[in-house]
Amino acid sequence: MRTVSLPSSLRQRQTRAGRCDRRLQRGIALPVMLIMLTVMMVSSIYLLKSSTSTTMTAANLAYDSALSKSADAGLHAGFAYLRAVVNRSDLLVNQPAQGYVATLTPTWTVSNPSFWLGAVSLPVNPVTGDQVQYVIHRMCTFTGPYNASNNRCRTTSARPNSDAPRPFGTSLALGGSKFLQQPQIHYVVTARINGARGANVVTQAVVLKGP
Repeated sequence: MRTVSLPSSLRQRQTRAGRCDRRLQRGIALPVMLIMLTVMMVSSIYLLKSSTSTTMTAANLAYDSALSKSADAGLHAGFAYLRAVVNRSDLLVNQPAQGYVATLTPTWTVSNPSFWLGAVSLPVNPVTGDQVQYVIHRMCTFTGPYNASNNRCRTTSARPNSDAPRPFGTSLALGGSKFLQQPQIHYVVTARINGARGANVVTQAVVLKGP
């Protein structure tokens, strides 16, 4: 059996090649680890921001819900006034002390400053510092009786079984047919509250009341 020995120059070349391969492997590992660390860091930042946004959204929704419940105090105050009125002639004209306005311009919205003319404010909440403001509008074009020749009021049938010359629902239109019996006039109670953190909540309720 013959043993073949490699020349010394060939052995040196193989040794240098092995060293280069090991150095090359060590050089690739570092960039790969840096890329993995960068991806992990970006993912962590994204998850942190997502968690913070979710928490803030939930807190804001809870805050808005609390403001809406507080604003309901204005709706209750307006409803209590309409329910307690004994002399119906008081509803034919404005009642500034009660936040009652006997007319409502159809083009007005709650964002119009004129909409809140005549509104009254409830006492400030000593705990939260919030204050509720409300206004009551009779949905009529002019003051005075609802059935005056120049007046147009939003009305509906007093009872589901009351006689009316037109189907129910059509009487809601301005200038609709007159009722054979006295209808109910629409009153809209609007309440708003300005929170300490800049939030603004507006709620409305429609009350039906006979003339």
